[in-house]
Amino acid sequence: MSRVGSIVVRVEDIASQTRFWSAALDYVAREPASTDFVVLRPRNGAGPNISLDALPSERVLPPRMHLDLYARDRAAEVRRLTALGAREVHGDRRPADADYIIMEDPEGSRFCVVDAAD
Repeated sequence: MSRVGSIVVRVEDIASQTRFWSAALDYVAREPASTDFVVLRPRNGAGPNISLDALPSERVLPPRMHLDLYARDRAAEVRRLTALGAREVHGDRRPADADYIIMEDPEGSRFCVVDAAD
């Protein structure tokens, strides 16, 4: 059987996106990192890698795929990610009782912060 080993995200500025996603997920760069491709791995070893690929690509909305980040305190996590450079995406398609907040990283790649409180 296959398993997800890495999720690849196309980026423009690999250095700044490496800093953002490393801080956002508490991931570290696997060596050797290059100027056009970086594999970020979980610091604690659990979970899939996030690979950053400096290859231009067209931005499509809504994106065909996105990450869902689970947080026990969604509001605090949204504040933390905002401080790192992410921004909340407001729209009229999200239900009022949604358990997620749509966000974008500093380059506009979307992800959700999902309420994972018990």
